[in-house]
Amino acid sequence: QVRLVESGGGLVQAGGSLRLSCTASGRTSSDYAMGWFRQAPGKEREFVAAVNWSNSRTYYSDSVKGRFTISRDNAKNTVYLQMNSLKSEDTAVYYCAARRYISASTNENDYDSWGPGTQVTVSS
Repeated sequence: QVRLVESGGGLVQAGGSLRLSCTASGRTSSDYAMGWFRQAPGKEREFVAAVNWSNSRTYYSDSVKGRFTISRDNAKNTVYLQMNSLKSEDTAVYYCAARRYISASTNENDYDSWGPGTQVTVSS
């Protein structure tokens, strides 16, 4: 079982930036695809971004494409989500997830391990 812990959330003004980090521990391996999801108040959890095991392919939701960048450092067992040009609608709890396959997925049901989440609040 992989344990995930997110960090880097907080309060930021619209137009600002934040970088989220997710560090894995336990039975870690580079053969995991990683994803970021988010859940806003009163809404279902939604896909944000994902990266395959080798950091060679990335996927983004249409709502964040061009503003967010996902990357990973397998030597540090860490995946990042750089968020730029933040909008109030980006306010949510952001979750990191790991999938025991080398290819990434946009479907939350394909992920095996989840972090507790980190709050991101964007003020307008």
